[in-house]
Amino acid sequence: MPPSLNLSQWWAKEACRGTPVVVTVENPNYSVVEIDGPEVAAFQSMDKGRGKNARQFTWVMLLKAHRAVGCVAWLAAGLWALLGAIKKRLISRQGVAVESDNLGKGKLLFGFLRGFLVLSLVMLVFEMIAYWNGWHFQKPNLHIPETTEIRGWMHSAYLSWLSFRADYITYPIQAMSNFCIILFVIQSADRMILCLGCFWIKFKKIKPRIEADPFNSDEQEGSKYEYPMVLVQIPMCNEKEVYEQSISAVCHIDWPIDRLLIQVLDDSDEETIKILIKAEVSKWSQRGVNIVYRHRLVRTGYKAGNLKSAMSCDYVKDYEFVAIFDADFQPNPDFLKRTIPHFKENPELGLVQARWSFVNKDENLLTRLQNINLCFHFEVEQQVNGVFLNFFGFNGTAGVWRIKALENSGGWLERTTVEDMDIAVRAHLSGWKFIFLNDVKVPCELPESYEAYRKQQHRWHSGPMHLFRLCLPAIITSKISIWKKANLILLFFLLRKLILPFYSFTLFCVVLPLTMFVPEAELPVWVICYVPVLMSFLNILPAPRSFPFIVPYLLFENTMSITKFNAMVSGLFKLGSSYEWVVTKKAGRSSESDLLSGAEMESKPVNQPELLRGVSESELMELNKLKEQEKEALPPVKKANKIYKKELALALLLLTAAARSLLSAQGIHFYFLLFQGLSFLLVGLDLIGEQMS
Repeated sequence: MPPSLNLSQWWAKEACRGTPVVVTVENPNYSVVEIDGPEVAAFQSMDKGRGKNARQFTWVMLLKAHRAVGCVAWLAAGLWALLGAIKKRLISRQGVAVESDNLGKGKLLFGFLRGFLVLSLVMLVFEMIAYWNGWHFQKPNLHIPETTEIRGWMHSAYLSWLSFRADYITYPIQAMSNFCIILFVIQSADRMILCLGCFWIKFKKIKPRIEADPFNSDEQEGSKYEYPMVLVQIPMCNEKEVYEQSISAVCHIDWPIDRLLIQVLDDSDEETIKILIKAEVSKWSQRGVNIVYRHRLVRTGYKAGNLKSAMSCDYVKDYEFVAIFDADFQPNPDFLKRTIPHFKENPELGLVQARWSFVNKDENLLTRLQNINLCFHFEVEQQVNGVFLNFFGFNGTAGVWRIKALENSGGWLERTTVEDMDIAVRAHLSGWKFIFLNDVKVPCELPESYEAYRKQQHRWHSGPMHLFRLCLPAIITSKISIWKKANLILLFFLLRKLILPFYSFTLFCVVLPLTMFVPEAELPVWVICYVPVLMSFLNILPAPRSFPFIVPYLLFENTMSITKFNAMVSGLFKLGSSYEWVVTKKAGRSSESDLLSGAEMESKPVNQPELLRGVSESELMELNKLKEQEKEALPPVKKANKIYKKELALALLLLTAAARSLLSAQGIHFYFLLFQGLSFLLVGLDLIGEQMS
C-alpha cells in the first residue's frame, strides 16, 4: 500500500501555543467562549486542516522552488559570464594584453608554477584511474596488497607510488607544513595582540591631546611661536588627473600667508602636463598665495630625489616644519592647526602623522577590499604602535616633520623606493618620537584598477626588504635599547614584511595543493578555515560597513599573496624589480570640501591674461590649445584588460587540487580550493576591478 499523502495529520502534530478561543458571532453582539479540555484537540485539528490545506502547501512549495530556481539561475548566469570572459580573453584575445615577464625572477616563478601545474594534472589523471579501478588507498586505512593481489603493471606502478610518497615525500611536505603553521600562529598572535591594544585604546580613550588651543589665546595669537614657519611640499610626476585639486586644497590651508610656503615639486616629463601645472601655480600665486613651482633638470632618485632637491634650497633654513602631501591628497583647511600644536613643549617629537580617508572607497569591489586593509593598518597597527612605542612607518604623505629631525637623521636618501620608511627608521634610531592622529583625516584616492594596485603593492613589499638589507647593520650597532632593536628586526621587518607574504603563498598556494596529492601529509582544518576567518573578522572590525565583503576579502588576500611574495623575494635578494617605481594611476576623484571650495573660487571673476602672466607666450598658446581640446567631446578610450599568467597558472593548480579533494571526500578543503581557485581566475583575467554597485 502506498504511503498516505494526507498532510493534515502532520500539521496537527504541532504543539499548542496559548489558550484556544472560539468566537461566535451573534449579530449584532459578539460572545467569546473559552474552551479548555479534551475538546481542544478537536478544534485544533479542524483549524489546522482548514488553515493549511494541500493547495496552500503546494503554493508554498512552488514559492520555495521559485527561489531555488532563481538562485541557480543567478549562479548559472555568473558562471556563463565567467566562461564568456575566459573565451574572450584567453581564447579570442579580444582587448587584452598579456603580462610580460621580462625579468629572470618572473620567468623562474612562472616556470615553477607551470611545472607544478603539469605534474598535478598528471597526478590527478593517475589518481582518477586508480579510484575508478578500486585501487584508492589513503590514510588511515592504507592497505598495501601482497604480490599475489597485484593486477597489471599500472596497479604495480600505483602501489610503488604509494610506497614512495609515504617514505620520501610525506616527511618534507609535513615539515614544510608544520613550519608554515608555526609562522601562521605567530603572525596571528601578533595580529591578536594589536587588536587587543586597539580595544584598550578605545576603552581608555587614549589619544594624543593638546592641553590648550593656542590659536584661541588672545595674548599669544599671532606670535611667532604659535604660528611657526611651515613649508608644504607637493611632490608629483605626470599627475594630470589630480594636480589641480591637490594644489587647490593645499592653498586653502588656514595659516598666516607670511608664515607658509608651498612648493610644487613637479617631476613630470611630459611638456603639456608641466605647462598645466605651472599655469595652476601661477593662478594661485596671483591670488596672493605664497607658492613656488620647481622642476628638476636631472630626475634621479624618484620621490626621494625630488624631496632631497627641494630641501637643499637656501630658504628652507628659515622654516621649522615641513608638511608633505602626495598629488592626490586634499587636506582640510584646519590641517596645520590640528597637527603643529603637538610639537609645542615636546622637543623629542619628530613626526606627526595623520590618517588617510578615501573618496572612492565604494567605487568597485577592489576599492572596498583595499579600504578594509588600510583601515586596519591605520586604526590598529599605526595607532597601537604610536601609543605604546612612539614609532611606526611614515606613510610618505599627510604628515608633518620637524626639519631638524630630518636633518639629524641624514635627510632623504635615494637608496630604496620606500624613502618614507627609510627616514622613519633612521629617525627612530636617532631617538625621535612619532605621534599618530587617528582623528585627523586627509582625503585621497585608492587605485581603481587591479594593474595599478598590483604595481603599488609590489613597491610596498619589495622596498621594505631592500631597506632591511641596507639598515640591518645600523640597527644592530645603534644606541637604542635592546627591546627597540628586537621590535624593529623581529616584528617591524621580519614578521610583518617577510613572514606574512612567505607563509601566505607557501601555505595556501603550495603546501595545500600538495597535501591533496599526498594525503599522508595532513593540514589541519583550523589552519584552512577557522583561524583565517577569525583573522579576517578582526581585520574588518575597523571598517564595519564592509562586513558583507568578509569572504571576498579573505579570498582576495590569499590571492594577492603571489604578488607580495614575488615582491618580497625581489627586494630581499636585490633583483631587478626591487628598485622599480611606477606612479600609481589616479582617476581624479574629489572630496566634497574640495568641490565646494573649487566652486567658490570659480564663482569669483578672474582676469585670464593677468592670471597667467607668469607663463611665457608660447606656453600660454599651448595651454589654450589644450583647453580647446578638452572642450571637445572625445570618445572615451576603452580600457585594455590584462591577463596574468602566474595567477592563471595558480588558478588551474588550485582547481586541480580541488578536483583531487573530491576523491578524498574532504569537504572543507574542496570548497576552499574551489573558491580560492576561482578568485585567482578572476584576478588572472583582471575582473576584480570591474564596477560593482
